Amino acid sequence: MAAYRPVRRALLSLLGAAALLGATPGLVHAQDIKERNLRFAFSLAKDHPLGQGAQKFADAVASKSGGKMKVTLFPNAVLGGDPQNLAAVRGGTLDFTSMATGLIASIDKRFMVFDLPFLFNNAQEAYAIADGPVGTQMLDDLAKHGAIGLGIWDLGFRHMTNSRRPITKFEDVQGLKIRVIASPIFIDLFNTLGANPLPMTFGEVYGALESRAIDGQDNPVAVIESAKFAEVQKYLSLTRHVYTGMPFLMSKKTWDGMSEGERAIIRAAADEAKQEERKLTQQKESQAVEGLKKLMQVNEVSAQEVARLRQKVQGVTAKFTAEIGEGVVQQVNAELTRLRAAK
Repeated sequence: MAAYRPVRRALLSLLGAAALLGATPGLVHAQDIKERNLRFAFSLAKDHPLGQGAQKFADAVASKSGGKMKVTLFPNAVLGGDPQNLAAVRGGTLDFTSMATGLIASIDKRFMVFDLPFLFNNAQEAYAIADGPVGTQMLDDLAKHGAIGLGIWDLGFRHMTNSRRPITKFEDVQGLKIRVIASPIFIDLFNTLGANPLPMTFGEVYGALESRAIDGQDNPVAVIESAKFAEVQKYLSLTRHVYTGMPFLMSKKTWDGMSEGERAIIRAAADEAKQEERKLTQQKESQAVEGLKKLMQVNEVSAQEVARLRQKVQGVTAKFTAEIGEGVVQQVNAELTRLRAAK
């Protein structure tokens, strides 16, 4: 019996190491985990679902690494706007960031497929594309551009706010100075709708709305609420014109310097955070609309007018399908057709 004691002690030591690492599959060597201080910067507020998802990620990394790996959050664009964060992640001076697919399209045009107007009927369809073969391949290919794709988080469906009038029909958009993200598809979309689109970083939007340099902007309701746009905007129109996914990116330089055990911790924590962030975004959607109704004039857009808006922007979809790649768009549409038929 005594002969088995060393084996038993070794087994208990092995199990203890696995417990230290949060029972992440395949991780048993605590010595593979180094002391690390990692930085995660993003443009949104810490209390936004994306900020809460970022905190979930930081907590999970700390838990799974036995406290050795620490992730510090930098919300509210304090380290710079999205373009600066993307450049820093690719250059290896920032470890993590998350931003809209339209901005990631600056390095891979295929990400514009998520921004095609009126493409998705609901968030579940978007998740299926993001987590399926199309989204997975696109995330994997970001390694060529100095980034590791760790999933696509959820910002939600975009709606329009402005200080001049409710948007109930196509004609109401015309002439409005609207802030858009610096993405060609957004600029073309709002030009086609007759607005005057003005690209600017998210951190500049509140001041531009307050000074009336712009009339309005478009964002999901959770962003509109957390950014306190109701203080400087009177009208919220629930247009649901574009869905916005938020790829979660890690610096390839940081990734390449990690052990397999550390990478497994990052991937497991990122997956947990993605699920949590999506759940929070869905919960926040209805809550934010009800809260904003107390602060703004909120209106729905009729199904007939949505159909009319969709018809008006068909040229935008056709133009950017050519840029994205017809094969990618066909693959997405085929999957959406399958999903809708299965209901």
